[in-house]
Amino acid sequence: MAGRKQFDVDEALRRAMYVFWRWGYSEASVDRLTEGTGLGRSSLYGTFGDKSTLFRKSLQRYAQTYHPLYDQALSGPHSSPGAVVAAYLQVTLNRIADPTVPDGCLLTVSATQFPALDAEGRAMVRAMIEGLRAMLEQALLAAGADDQEAAELALCTLATNKSLAVLSRAGFSGEDLATVAAAAARNAKAPPNRPAEPSGPR
Repeated sequence: MAGRKQFDVDEALRRAMYVFWRWGYSEASVDRLTEGTGLGRSSLYGTFGDKSTLFRKSLQRYAQTYHPLYDQALSGPHSSPGAVVAAYLQVTLNRIADPTVPDGCLLTVSATQFPALDAEGRAMVRAMIEGLRAMLEQALLAAGADDQEAAELALCTLATNKSLAVLSRAGFSGEDLATVAAAAARNAKAPPNRPAEPSGPR
């Protein structure tokens, strides 16, 4: 049929997502995108629009793929805030250990290139990060943290998540990353600047 696309649009978007994930927005040139997707420039532009639009669609695809895994991990029930942190970070470790995807995290590498993004792209990155933060806070509250503890631990866990992505891109081993995640889960018992309650009689 005339005008019918002779390629899998969803697969092309997945491949474009990997290009942005591997190179970041700034270095994801049109040549790299055409090579990565296997599409010519006219097909790439005709199907997905300009680079900024393709980037936003790739971000959306990334969130649709991975954020439900975090939601599932946080659904609990969890015995403690530390268990929430451990469950959340295990999803990150599992993704990093997957040899079929690029190192790190598309959302993290996009955040590091914030100035290169257009306003809509920046807003989308920030909204996705805030969504993960809110997801963490709700799970921490359900696990017994008070409002302040949940807010602090959600932010610190999010920061640990992003640091794991950066360390993985720098070649740190899976063992090193697991050590970071385990320490974060242990430290969740005593939020930053708030000493743990004495365990013995007073």
